[in-house]
Amino acid sequence: QVQLVESGGGLVQAGGSLRLSCAASGIRFSIAAMGWYRQAPGKQRDLVARISSGGYATYGDSVKGRFTISRDSAKNTVYLQMDSLKPEDTAVYYCNAYYILRDYWGQGTQVTVSS
Repeated sequence: QVQLVESGGGLVQAGGSLRLSCAASGIRFSIAAMGWYRQAPGKQRDLVARISSGGYATYGDSVKGRFTISRDSAKNTVYLQMDSLKPEDTAVYYCNAYYILRDYWGQGTQVTVSS
């Protein structure tokens, strides 16, 4: 059974930082592509960042230069370091694993950035 458990969300002021974590179980983490997506109220779910099994990272245009995705295979965990946060970053953030041709999702964690 695949499980993705996010943590680290919360309330922060504009310009601040947060680090999200996603612990994965039930998959062979070393071969999974991992990612973070976000969804604001009334909007579609968008890509924030993605990291391949080999460590290659890609980012959504709105977060380039501010967010950093990383992975730790020893801990089966993917991280999202978010700096210089803006009110428009407010959303539910979801962890994603793409593993053996299937997508898996976490339950989401709320990030709220106040102005």
